[in-house]
Amino acid sequence: MNNHFLILCFLRYATLLCQFNNSVKKGSTKEVFLASRAIGLLAITLGAGSSSHEIMEESHPQLCRVLQAWSDASKMISALDCLAVITFVGATDLAETELSLKAMWDVIHPKSGSNVGTVRKPKPPVLAAAISAWTFLLTTIGSWRINTDSWKEPIAFLSTLLEAEDRAVRMAAGEALALCFELNLLDVSSCEDGDANTGRTGGSKNKLFLDMQALKAKISGLASNLSAEAGGKGADKKNLTDQKDLFQRILDFVKYGECPEESIKIAGKRDVLRVSSWSELIQLNFLKRFLGKGFLKHVKENGLLQDIFDIKVDTTETLSSTDKKIFRSEEEKERALKLNKERRLAQARKNAAMLVE
Repeated sequence: MNNHFLILCFLRYATLLCQFNNSVKKGSTKEVFLASRAIGLLAITLGAGSSSHEIMEESHPQLCRVLQAWSDASKMISALDCLAVITFVGATDLAETELSLKAMWDVIHPKSGSNVGTVRKPKPPVLAAAISAWTFLLTTIGSWRINTDSWKEPIAFLSTLLEAEDRAVRMAAGEALALCFELNLLDVSSCEDGDANTGRTGGSKNKLFLDMQALKAKISGLASNLSAEAGGKGADKKNLTDQKDLFQRILDFVKYGECPEESIKIAGKRDVLRVSSWSELIQLNFLKRFLGKGFLKHVKENGLLQDIFDIKVDTTETLSSTDKKIFRSEEEKERALKLNKERRLAQARKNAAMLVE
């Protein structure tokens, strides 16, 4: 990142923020798009702290107004992305995160929101963007207390979206549900300690357990179908391949507990960003999309992203020849373990298919 830009951000972020928010409030579609993106970039550049918290507090009302007005799709998608980013960076507690999650959910499932009157239905691109933003933000709640009761309805609704006509919506819903599995939001036993607080009786808890088991079975079945879809719904072959890969990963996670893994080379020979959970993968994909071509530069120079992804720094340059050989040997072992894991998964899928036949 340009040093002059960084200095400007730190010294004049309040002035910049005021101008950006005015554009969100009164600007054209293009101005709203650019201003929303600029606000998100400003928060990422400044990193976690009081400045980014102020950005969130000042921008949240403006962005929510865009969503509540149900303006054109481009404005709504820009506002959703920006709201997700500034809350991800700036929120300091669950209550602040929940406000943004609710604003996004009111777009995803309007009839459950606060709007009274005509129930609006989001267009597929807006719906996919809203689910993606909601899921990205949901990755941050892992350390906070979760009540399974409150997640039954959202999970049930997301499961219906696996049958949506639009492929992007199906994939966004799939990622959201994969994260719900990872966060144990479908696991009734994970909130046993909260029974006294929620007033849940044994009978109601048993019903909730059965409902969640039925949801798990439904989601697994739909994921299995989508991982093997031959075509028909949606015409883009690339998206079809992406969908099959995504839902195969989801199926592997649900059935065998195999977490998704991905790595990106950052710089040099060995600086690598690695993710090995749905939370990390969702964060990676969202931030890559939001930052675009600037993603790698941010990862190399931005402390916030380095903290998020725990970037591994290349230390081999200072190693002796013997140590380098040992290091490379360890890498070979890692690759072999990964190949063995893939073979086990392939065999498990084959055995499962034979049982079905």
